[in-house]
Amino acid sequence: MTSPAPLDPAERQRLLTLATYASVGVALLLIVMKSSVWLMSGSVSVLASLIDSLMDAGASIINLLAVRVALKPADRGHRFGHGKAEALAGLAQSAFITGSAVLVLLQGIKRLMEPQPLEAAWLGVAVMLFSIAATVGMLLLQRHVIKRTHSTAIRADALHYRSDLLMNTSIILALILAYYGVPLADALFGIGIAIYIGYGAVTIGLAAMQTLMDHELPDEIRREALRLAREVPGVLGVHDLRTRESGQHWFMQVHVELPGGLTLNEAHELGENVRKAIQTTYPQAEILVHKDPV
Repeated sequence: MTSPAPLDPAERQRLLTLATYASVGVALLLIVMKSSVWLMSGSVSVLASLIDSLMDAGASIINLLAVRVALKPADRGHRFGHGKAEALAGLAQSAFITGSAVLVLLQGIKRLMEPQPLEAAWLGVAVMLFSIAATVGMLLLQRHVIKRTHSTAIRADALHYRSDLLMNTSIILALILAYYGVPLADALFGIGIAIYIGYGAVTIGLAAMQTLMDHELPDEIRREALRLAREVPGVLGVHDLRTRESGQHWFMQVHVELPGGLTLNEAHELGENVRKAIQTTYPQAEILVHKDPV
């Protein structure tokens, strides 16, 4: 498993800033449009989409702030950098999404108990079609940024917009069914969307917690790092590999077994060879090599 060459810091900052500002802009535009349609139609499913857009806007603003913090270089008080700000943003997004899911679920249950006719259903369909087009454009931009930067915050934001595609499509179906005489479809689809949003909240929250709790990097990366270390000429064995992730940075600690008769300079040189072998494949990793004589 290989990684692309690290981006120039200025280019990385430009891409992340572009993605976060675009996300905020799209969310605010959709909020205005969906608010108007909801006020005219009273649709629960449109309300679900509106609340989701409100949460998207809040999450995107949090992302914007988190990305600015995460891009700061390491300083005296944060020697390992500020990368975990992105995971904190993901955790905050999880809380936002959970709140939106609960609100939509309650509104859907209320509408099931007290059915009401929909107004301006076709206007709602038009807004949902526009939302789908805007969401696809946003996802294409985010996909490019994630591919270049591997940002946790942008990846979490993209999860919202991918779920929005399914949600907006289902809302169109609910509005059409309600218009043609299935009034409960709107409430049922709203409840289904709420459950789906809640599932997404759990997914994002768990991923953010793993990063904040210094969870190990994936097994395939660990196996490859161990293999690279073992293949360095002069290394007799490798053990106690420890890894963690902080934003765009990886941290690895590994013990290598070297012949006990080596001089300090020779042992240091072998340790540097191990570090370079791993870092060539994983340039985003900061690697600490401990030498054990055998």
